[in-house]
Amino acid sequence: MQIEDVRQAIGKEAGVSGWVEVDQGLVDQFAELTGDRQWIHVDAERARRESPFGGTVAHGFLTVALLSRMVTEAVDLRANAKLRVNYGFNRLRFPAPVMAGSRIRVHVTPNAVRDVEGGVEIAWGVTVEIENQSKPALAAEWLVRMYF
Repeated sequence: MQIEDVRQAIGKEAGVSGWVEVDQGLVDQFAELTGDRQWIHVDAERARRESPFGGTVAHGFLTVALLSRMVTEAVDLRANAKLRVNYGFNRLRFPAPVMAGSRIRVHVTPNAVRDVEGGVEIAWGVTVEIENQSKPALAAEWLVRMYF
């Protein structure tokens, strides 16, 4: 997909990634990396007993971190950019928790493409689906800038 293809696809789903398993090992690694070792994420027994979810849940920011991997898989953007930069998010929400052991995938829709000095900014609508769940794990507009 080229930038012009993205412009033509505004408002239409551009791709869906494959499933990514978010197992307890991945949650534990993220907890160690970030220092967020809250029991809801890392203590399976306590989470079974005391949490409203009945088990451990992934960090919301782990789901955000997995976006790079999933969006790259979902949309094969072939632009001869020197540099791609994460410019931030609009309306980032976590409607449902990702239980450890769940599988997630992303649905990607271009919302807008605008020219910026030296490149373009793409506003991607991203929705992270949890397998066999009606509510998404994440819904956001992700801004990515590409410089040529």
